[in-house]
This record gives sequence, structure tokens and C-alpha cells, in this order.
Amino acid sequence: MRDLIPIETIEQRIYLLRGQKVMLSMDLARLYGVETRVLNQAVKRNAKRFPGDFMFMLTPREAGLLVSQNVIPHRKHLGGHLPYAFTEHGAVMLASVLNSPIAVEASIQVVRAFVRLRRMVSASRTLARRLDGLEREVKSHGTHIQSIFSLIGRLMDSPAKPRRQIGFTPPEKPG
Repeated sequence: MRDLIPIETIEQRIYLLRGQKVMLSMDLARLYGVETRVLNQAVKRNAKRFPGDFMFMLTPREAGLLVSQNVIPHRKHLGGHLPYAFTEHGAVMLASVLNSPIAVEASIQVVRAFVRLRRMVSASRTLARRLDGLEREVKSHGTHIQSIFSLIGRLMDSPAKPRRQIGFTPPEKPG
């Protein structure tokens, strides 16, 4: 099976909305080789297959944010409708509803892109934890080094006490 669309291209179309990684209906329609209108009709005909954790409609505010971030060129680009946002599970369900060979192949690529992003996030969390540990360790070393310098400074600043001589001292010769 050949890759229809490179995973990297799909990853660029995965957005974080409401704390979930999602793809917009217009991007999925393009990937699945159908018009957005056809995709939306399929969703409406099969509404029971798309619970809230599979798909949700964007709010006007969210659509505005996507426009301001240049995800969507302009609100007019949406055709007067707010787009749907599909989670990984929703994108797979959508492919089964559309049931075209292109949609099935593209959905495999979409799942691979979501999985790859999940791995990258996991790796970055592990790296972040390690960096936090290293930062705490460096801070504690810094505190210890500062204490050492402080002690050295105090030793250097304290006046030397006159030393009492130990041992035989010959008497001074008179004059």
C-alpha cells in the first residue's frame, strides 16, 4: 500500500482544541477525497456514531482563533458553517462511514500521524522530567558552592590571631 499523503503533512493539520488533538472536517474531507459538504452529510446521517469524544463543532470563538493563527485563511473560507473537529477515533469512524477506498487508506495515515504525535509528546514529557531533575540538582549544587565560597570569604576576612610560640626561646642579650 502506498502512502497517499506523507504523515508529516497530516501532522501539520492536527490541532489542539479543548485539550484534544483534532483534525478539522475540511482537512479530513480533502484527505478522504470528498467534498466537505458530503462529509458533513455523512456525519449528520450517522450522528450516533459520533459521540462528543469523537467529534464536536467549533464555537465561533474557536473558529476566530484558528483564523487569527492562520490555520483558516478567513472565516468566509468556512462557507458560513462552523467546522467539525474530529479526534483520532472520530477520524477513523468517519472513514468507515464514508467507506471509500481512499478514505480507508487515508484514515490509516491519519491514525499513524496521531500515534506519531503521541510518541513525540511522550518523549518530550520524559525529557522535561529529566531536565527538571537536572535543574533541581544544579540548583542544590549552586547552593552548596555558594556556602563554600561564603565560608572561604569569612576565613579570609577574619584577622589572624597572634600565635604563641612553642618551644625554647633564648633570652635576649643585653645591649
